Amino acid sequence: MLSRSIATAARMVPATRALRPRSHPLVMLPSMMQTVRTYADSVIKVPQMAESISEGTLKQFSKSIGDYVEQDEEIATIETDKIDVAVNATESGTIKEFLVAEEDTVTVGQDLVRIELGGAPSGDKKEAPKEESKEQPQKSESESKSESKPEPKQESAPEPKKESAPAPSKPEPPRQAEKKDSKPQSAASSGPSMGNREERRVKMNRMRLRIAERLKQSQNTAASLTTFNEVDMSNIMEFRKLYKEDVLKKTGVKLGFMSAFSRACVLAMRDLPAVNASIEGPNGGDTIVYRDYVDISVAVATEKGLVTPVVRNVESMDMIGIEQSIADMGKKVGRNSDTLTHK
Repeated sequence: MLSRSIATAARMVPATRALRPRSHPLVMLPSMMQTVRTYADSVIKVPQMAESISEGTLKQFSKSIGDYVEQDEEIATIETDKIDVAVNATESGTIKEFLVAEEDTVTVGQDLVRIELGGAPSGDKKEAPKEESKEQPQKSESESKSESKPEPKQESAPEPKKESAPAPSKPEPPRQAEKKDSKPQSAASSGPSMGNREERRVKMNRMRLRIAERLKQSQNTAASLTTFNEVDMSNIMEFRKLYKEDVLKKTGVKLGFMSAFSRACVLAMRDLPAVNASIEGPNGGDTIVYRDYVDISVAVATEKGLVTPVVRNVESMDMIGIEQSIADMGKKVGRNSDTLTHK
């Protein structure tokens, strides 16, 4: 019985092997072979600035949306009370979104730019050298053509023949007209409307705002002194002595020293426009206003005391015109006129 059971077991072994399923080779479907790359976004924040500075003004972005930036490449500039801080990319990637706008006030740690991490877009860097390589042969061809044909350039030598004598005579009339226009006008001939009333506004940066604030504080708290400077007036006194009688006969205006002082102020303000400027705007002012015109307040004595009416557009007057305007102010003040400004 034992031998029969062993024989039957031996016969059943190949049968069990035949019942095992055959292993098929591994087949990769096309959908399984595709690889999908997903890039994460990174946010660039306002870096730490100088000591005791916690905020600043974002002046400008040096990159645009869609530009690829390398790590540590500058992308923006922040202006503070002390220094200008450069904002660099913390990682390489493509700029996806600006989270703030230029001229906005930003604080340390605030989100600035969102970038998409990853390599540079394909094709952007390869196209540039191709374009350069195309331009180089064109330049070489044009240079070769110019070198191969030097004769026509030598033939085109009638340029000195075109220079004629009447050419210098044409610009002479406008020069005379410019000289006439550049002379200051008198009060009698110019009428009520004289000169321009144009202004130029320049916004101050944060550093200049801080300096102006500190200077104003020192002016309010520190003791101020008055300095006196001596000026040589001998030429003005001699000029007045020679021409005051003639001016009085022709125009009826007494030639004094106030016109000379006013004219000197006008010339100084042309060289130093900041002297004729002022600061305007909210919170003590953040804009410098430069004026192309000069208004001078002149003291006029009256029975009730000194009055300081304003003479407008002094830059467009000569000395006689300034004296005439001051005389008109004196007459208006004597008549108790409500209008004390010369327009």
